Amino acid sequence: MFKTLRFLSALLIAVMGFAAQAQPYPNKPVRVIVPAGPGDTCDLLMRLIGPKITEKTGQPWVVENRPGSSGQLGLTLIKQAPADGYTLGCGQGGNMVIVPLSYQKVAYDTVKDFAPVSLVGSNFLALVVNPDLPYKTTEELLIYAKANPGKVSFGTNGEGGFLHFATELFRIQGGFTYLHVPYKSVSAVMTEILGGQINATLTSYLPAQALISAGKVRLLGIATAKRLADQPNVPTLAEALPGFASGGWFGVIAPAGTPQAIINSLNRDINAALALPEVIQKMKLYGLEAHTESPEFFSETIRRDFSKWGKLISDIGFKPI
Repeated sequence: MFKTLRFLSALLIAVMGFAAQAQPYPNKPVRVIVPAGPGDTCDLLMRLIGPKITEKTGQPWVVENRPGSSGQLGLTLIKQAPADGYTLGCGQGGNMVIVPLSYQKVAYDTVKDFAPVSLVGSNFLALVVNPDLPYKTTEELLIYAKANPGKVSFGTNGEGGFLHFATELFRIQGGFTYLHVPYKSVSAVMTEILGGQINATLTSYLPAQALISAGKVRLLGIATAKRLADQPNVPTLAEALPGFASGGWFGVIAPAGTPQAIINSLNRDINAALALPEVIQKMKLYGLEAHTESPEFFSETIRRDFSKWGKLISDIGFKPI
């Protein structure tokens, strides 16, 4: 009798365990690691789409900010998490491509350690200058910079960062030289632009948006392939420098080995959230474009950026730090 009861108890536990495993994904809260602090673009995006996904799945997205070491701390935690779909993260071009290319020692291998889930959004760079300077267009800045080698100062958020390399790309295609002034943050760059200590910067549109609107800095152009439909009077840098376009991307990633069925399910839910009109409108306010693409498209984006920026870094002779 007791053996029979023990057998039935063990069978019941096994059945209950199997039933729990068989429940549709997700059946508990999903942890989403943002390798940056509050207010970062990744943070804004995860907190924007998280509630929409929760509405659909019934399970909360719990956003956890883990900044440090140019994103390496947070990405390492994602890499080390179980590949079960319950720990995800936000990766972006800076920490997933630029950091591995510009640092000698990195705690992760972007291609081997992560499974791309969904490209969420992309931003574009804005060329802004101190409003007291004589050049009022990108063409005028290029003419001045060519005539005065090394006299135009460009601020970036650090040697070997994305904005540094984007400025180098602008320099090469524009055929001029400049004085590079690295800072620790984009906010520090904007402060120095305001004070007139430096002349110009190529920066993400979002941190410069309020200053541009207030007339405290002058927007010369944006690094998109064509003018924005809702800002038709803002020229592109490509109008002065044909072919120039530059920006960053942001996407959801999972630890390598996460089952493809879970990745596909997440991709569908994320894309559904990104297609909502209120989400699209909010992203536009952030200076972001929403993307609803496949995991394979995201993988190809990463591979393409490694090739593009790897070539540039080699061409300019930059030595990994």
